[in-house]
Amino acid sequence: MTDVTARNRRNKRKGSQWETDLREGLRGLGFDVESLRLAGTEDEGDMVVRIDGSFLVIEAKNAKFEPATFVREAKVERLNFAKHRGLDPELVTSLAVVKARGKNWRQAYVLTTFEDYLGLDAQ
Repeated sequence: MTDVTARNRRNKRKGSQWETDLREGLRGLGFDVESLRLAGTEDEGDMVVRIDGSFLVIEAKNAKFEPATFVREAKVERLNFAKHRGLDPELVTSLAVVKARGKNWRQAYVLTTFEDYLGLDAQ
């Protein structure tokens, strides 16, 4: 096995562990969380939280900090999630949740656009 292959496997394990920690942490607080598994162009995000009839799609990241890329990815996955379930996209929001180095899931960074955060119409 090459050094690159070994590093990629370690990074994948770290990413999977981060998703597990986040999901189980939210469940421990009583949130209704489900893991999502589609990949590629039809990816729906890493998990969804059901809150009072609406859905929060989370794209969990444990990687080099690339906010624009992470937010863009979360927005696409939000639309995929709604489309695959025949939901009104207005019932689905999305966030990128990024692991803060050396911190637990509760100190993660939450990324979205100000427009989405305030629920403003897209321009």
